[in-house]
Amino acid sequence: MTTRLWQVCLALLLAAVLCPARAGVANAPGANLEVSLITYGPGDTYWERFGHDAIELRDTVSGQAVNFNYGVFDFDERGFLLNFARGRMHYLMDAEPTGLDESWYVQAGRSVTRQRLALTPAQAAALRDFLLWNLRPENARYDYDYYVDNCTTRVRDALDRALGGLLEARLTARPGGMTYRQQTVRLMSAQPWLMLLLDLGLGPYADRPLNAWQESFLPDVLERELAAVRVGNAGSTRPLVTATELLAPNRLDTPPATAPDLRLPMAWAGLALAVALLLARRFWPIGFALLGTLYLVLAMVVGIGLLVLWLLTTHHAAWANANLLLFNPLALALLPSAWRARRGPPTSQLANAIMAIQLLALLAAALLHMLPGTVQQNQPWLLFAMPIWVAMAWSLRRLTRASEP
Repeated sequence: MTTRLWQVCLALLLAAVLCPARAGVANAPGANLEVSLITYGPGDTYWERFGHDAIELRDTVSGQAVNFNYGVFDFDERGFLLNFARGRMHYLMDAEPTGLDESWYVQAGRSVTRQRLALTPAQAAALRDFLLWNLRPENARYDYDYYVDNCTTRVRDALDRALGGLLEARLTARPGGMTYRQQTVRLMSAQPWLMLLLDLGLGPYADRPLNAWQESFLPDVLERELAAVRVGNAGSTRPLVTATELLAPNRLDTPPATAPDLRLPMAWAGLALAVALLLARRFWPIGFALLGTLYLVLAMVVGIGLLVLWLLTTHHAAWANANLLLFNPLALALLPSAWRARRGPPTSQLANAIMAIQLLALLAAALLHMLPGTVQQNQPWLLFAMPIWVAMAWSLRRLTRASEP
């Protein structure tokens, strides 16, 4: 949605919603407001795989219903792609009539679920007032973060604010089911190459144990966790969710319930490439040069990319990535040695030193998993890279020894 179009839509919406001459959500007493959480299932496009949600406010007297959500971004924003790459994404809050909002998801084949929430009249009115304040142009924009400040955490926080902090207190006390990495890999498994890139780029931050509050950055998790929350006094409590209604069934492929285990597939892929390198070194030198060049360039590009994510962006989930021990930008210096393998002259002392450093880095990456505390779960990439680097070192070392008098 362009900035201009968004401003026009917002102006029209505010004119319709805030008009004092007509009763509706904006001026209904709290006793007439019905509050619901609307959860939309994952879509087919990669940026829709995490799902979406909104807060619905309905005036039970006039029948007016408005959905408030925090998931609007502007492709036409100046420097959007650069800001996206640097991790400085700007999102917007939006609101539109419930029927119009939900119809798009129904047509796309995504599930739509409504959970009616047991807020008191005072809480419902406070939530409405906050959402309308947040909808103002000067308050609608926020700095987006995939895990800690997204369209779902904003909905969660707004509900928690209306409930006086009850949600955070309840959910923080409960352990989560998965880590950020596991949830990301699970939801992106329908796009394997993108799933692998995200897993490769995530650092140790993504492997911290989560509580239910933190894991509620996902719409389906927030939906599930709200269903278990009870409100009221210690002597008399009631479920926060008073009714759940499936407004539209899912017609798309659903993500798996658990994250796929990438260790065995990546180990087999690494072993296959290592065997190909060893066989090519013996029987097809030009093939060894080509395969070796492909892998070394890949290692260099990945290493540079991981360094850029760590040092030049605010993608804190990618910082201090242990995969830098596996994919070294210095691999570029080994390219001449790979091509010398066609004729058999010795490798340079620099190449030997870099290979020794790389093998020590592999050992360090393996030993990191023996340390206490949160350790980056990069075993799939360790299992992939280790046999390839060993095969490269063996081939180049044999090249050196075979060339010695």
